[in-house]
Amino acid sequence: MSPGGDQKTRRARLTLAGLGVLAAAVLVGGGYAAAVLMEDGDAKVPAVGAPTAGTSPSAPVSGPPAASAPPLTPATGKVMVLDRPTGQKDGINTGFKASPVGGVSAAVYWWEGLSFLDDQKAEQQLRAMTSPQATGLVDKYVSEIRKLREGIGLPPSGGNTSEIRFTTSVKAARAVTVPAPGVTKGAVMEVWMEYDRYATGPDGAPDKNPLRNQSTSVMVIWQDGAWKLTNQYDGFKSYPVAYDPDSPYAWRDHWAQVRHGE
Repeated sequence: MSPGGDQKTRRARLTLAGLGVLAAAVLVGGGYAAAVLMEDGDAKVPAVGAPTAGTSPSAPVSGPPAASAPPLTPATGKVMVLDRPTGQKDGINTGFKASPVGGVSAAVYWWEGLSFLDDQKAEQQLRAMTSPQATGLVDKYVSEIRKLREGIGLPPSGGNTSEIRFTTSVKAARAVTVPAPGVTKGAVMEVWMEYDRYATGPDGAPDKNPLRNQSTSVMVIWQDGAWKLTNQYDGFKSYPVAYDPDSPYAWRDHWAQVRHGE
């Protein structure tokens, strides 16, 4: 890749990092959430060194203590297998189930497929994915994309640069239900995602400095037979433990690794 190409890649990478932060700010707000949905998310972590019921601390020990099972982590716990989409419309995958895993799947596929620099394509995708009641969400998001395009020397409106392509890969997710007033329990979810983003230059060379371990969150609502983005319940945002694949605390906070269905 030429020096100019390297510079464009770096600028685009920093721009997209900023876009990820701005996107999170647009799509979610402050507050709290309740009722965890992740399957097996409430699994008990064995207490290390806890006394056995009915025994005395001074009782003689006839042999070495039994080894305690190590606490689970996202790397050792159950992986969430995402639903496969059954269709596509207006640039987004569709056909996810009305279930917690379906809500996570819709969020992950949308985030991985979102066009981050093409404001017109992103607007099409956002309008297809967003609830009609999410006032101002699409316009605000598209406005941020246009500001970022100008920040790297592109016209405010236009397509992706042909010199650089980006790939987003979600590694883990954390989902909780949102206690939305007047809405069926489980119909509104907050989905946190941990992801990497890679850039590929015009010569096809791999990104030497990809954006790794990025996080963002979205609110989704089951509406008219599909999961939609919403900003109606931004006041219920939660604040999770940072994702770490080897952390038992991340597992207890209901982070799980995700895998796309075959």
